Amino acid sequence: MTKTAWKTVLPYGGLPLLEAVLWLLRRGGEPVELLLDGILLALGYLAALGDLREKRIPNRLVGAMLCAWILVLVPQLFCRTEYALWLLMNGSAGFLLAGVLFLAVYLVSRKGLGGGDVKFMAASGLYLGVDVLPAMFYGSVLSAAAGLGLLLAKKIGRRDAIPLAPFLFAGILIVLFAQS
Repeated sequence: MTKTAWKTVLPYGGLPLLEAVLWLLRRGGEPVELLLDGILLALGYLAALGDLREKRIPNRLVGAMLCAWILVLVPQLFCRTEYALWLLMNGSAGFLLAGVLFLAVYLVSRKGLGGGDVKFMAASGLYLGVDVLPAMFYGSVLSAAAGLGLLLAKKIGRRDAIPLAPFLFAGILIVLFAQS
């Protein structure tokens, strides 16, 4: 029997806690939105952990975000068509806003922003809709503040990279909890 490496398992313990907090804050809300928010929290948390540990967001994780959104939306098209079309339009707008904006930053910054961050925020736009813009703003401000703090503390140099997904995830949390 192999021993469990608690350093690798422990961060995943925060996932049920985030789900429970979201459930309590959004009680009485639309069940489909609650499900979508829970999926975004779970997969966003894993993206933040992956970026923190390996400085990359796996394409499979972004693909899982896309597939989960489609799997939740398609049945709604048959049950509650008008509501599902609103979710589709709002999600598509968020996808395009986040994808185009982060892709432009990716190209202008000469890959200073990672491609995984672009894909992650585009997929998050499906879940958040147009509320992806404040999430990106909060995440970027938090990242800049942390980077500046690390620079002043001489923990990193000017050319060193810091993972962006944990800060983007924090921005997503701020937006989700502000909606409650």
